[in-house]
Amino acid sequence: MAEKTWVRMVTAQTPTNIAVIKYWGKRDETLILPVNDSISVTLDPAHLCTTTTVAVSPSFDQDRMWLNGKEISLSGGRYQNCLREIRARACEVEDKEKGIKIAKKDWEKLHLHVASYNNFPTAAGLASSAAGFACLVFALAKLMNAKEDNSELSAIARQGSGSACRSLFGGFVKWIMGKAEDGSDSLAVQLVDEKHWDELVIIIAVVSSRQKETSSTTGMRDSVETSLLLQHRAKEVVPKRIKQMEEAIKNRDFGSFAQLSCADSNQFHAVCLDTCPPIFYMNGTSHRIISCVEKWNCSEGTPQPLSFVVDFLCEK
Repeated sequence: MAEKTWVRMVTAQTPTNIAVIKYWGKRDETLILPVNDSISVTLDPAHLCTTTTVAVSPSFDQDRMWLNGKEISLSGGRYQNCLREIRARACEVEDKEKGIKIAKKDWEKLHLHVASYNNFPTAAGLASSAAGFACLVFALAKLMNAKEDNSELSAIARQGSGSACRSLFGGFVKWIMGKAEDGSDSLAVQLVDEKHWDELVIIIAVVSSRQKETSSTTGMRDSVETSLLLQHRAKEVVPKRIKQMEEAIKNRDFGSFAQLSCADSNQFHAVCLDTCPPIFYMNGTSHRIISCVEKWNCSEGTPQPLSFVVDFLCEK
């Protein structure tokens, strides 16, 4: 490692995603392993995204992070898991123009600074943690010259926020729940890219900018412990629905896509109500929007373009 003071930086941008077949409930809280597969659509990064800059320098004396301009702690287990996993995969980096050469072993003692910014409300229903951890892992992988592909990186991002694994791809993405106890087979794969169904438009109605009263982490834990409906959903409903959704996406079948998305969203909220204590993620405005959409669809006899409701929560 060169002796003179230097700073190496990498900036990445990662979009958020909205699940159409939802992830809710973990079989392993530490590794963030889900009780069922899920499918999401990645949103256009030009509208909703996280931008993260990561920097390394021998002059840094500790790891630090700023989110939306405010410094936050990196001591939490989820951040530490991602940092540890990426550092373990770091490779040699050489920038001859700047006179920088970092050996693989040097990464163990170098410290990082991270600055991340969301261009949408945080923890208000738009999967900010998914975009945030996906962007962090992707940027760190580029900074440290890690050789893993996006599916392999998704298994690391998953340890920060479950849904983050799906934000490493565009288009439609499937998070495979996996069966291995170490989580090695729980990762994301792209079903189709963003050009497959490029006429599909997603409208997001922000019904409240306030943070959720019940965090997704707490809500999932309570649902796993108390909701019999969640167990039925994971074992009996989701496996069939996943196959149906994959076919609808493949064939660009909007009618089936809308019906499955609405049904899964409704069942998710039913699981929340079946949880003890019950969880409320929708408000009066949410219910009025759903009512208007359903009345329009019923009057036309079929799901109308831009007329189905998918989500009102932030997954974590």
